[in-house]
Amino acid sequence: MRPVIIALDFPSQATALDFLTPFAQTPNLFVKVGMELFYTAGPQILTALRARGIQVFLDLKCYDIPHTVEQTMVQLGRQGVALVTIHAAGGAAMIAAAKRGLVAGAHAAGVAPAKLLAVTQLTSTTESQMQAEQLVSADLPTTVRHLARLAWQNGADGVIAAAPEDPVIHAATAPDFLCINPGIRLAEDATDDQQRVVTPSRAAALGSNGLVVGRSITRAADPLAAYQRILKEWGE
Repeated sequence: MRPVIIALDFPSQATALDFLTPFAQTPNLFVKVGMELFYTAGPQILTALRARGIQVFLDLKCYDIPHTVEQTMVQLGRQGVALVTIHAAGGAAMIAAAKRGLVAGAHAAGVAPAKLLAVTQLTSTTESQMQAEQLVSADLPTTVRHLARLAWQNGADGVIAAAPEDPVIHAATAPDFLCINPGIRLAEDATDDQQRVVTPSRAAALGSNGLVVGRSITRAADPLAAYQRILKEWGE
């Protein structure tokens, strides 16, 4: 797995599917459905994307008591998506419960289980924010490494993290533990509300296993050309 995942951060199913029209002949297309789109369109957007042969990263960042997360993941596991997310800060019991739920839901539906990714620290968060607002006394790399290792030890398949943290995460976990990186921008693009951003080529050099790219593609004058440029810089 080494995908470039397009973040479909759109307000409706119709808008998202219209956006994808120029990508109809693109092989191995992979998209992210986040909270904005899923809470508007519901599971129907997942069905529509699967019907087009598109792989889906369902990014809902679940974070609750273990029982609630497990039951939620049973339902998400039925959906036939490739990736789902939780917050690593939910702790060991919650992470393990999420994995059990995913596997159970996929088994019941007769589909392959989604890979479970744990969010370490959002790419919009700075170290000073983390320490002041979350009262985390450790530095950012130490915190991310700890949460990644916690996720790995409790059944997660990888993490969502900023690309500069990938070498630390890989060293603390296993070679097949995935580092999927948002906060990706082309060199000339604005960073917007992201703080820890890198280019596709820099992410590749850091050992990234996959990119999540939103505005650099979705707000480009020619989204398909921007996607193809990112693939080229990424090395695909």
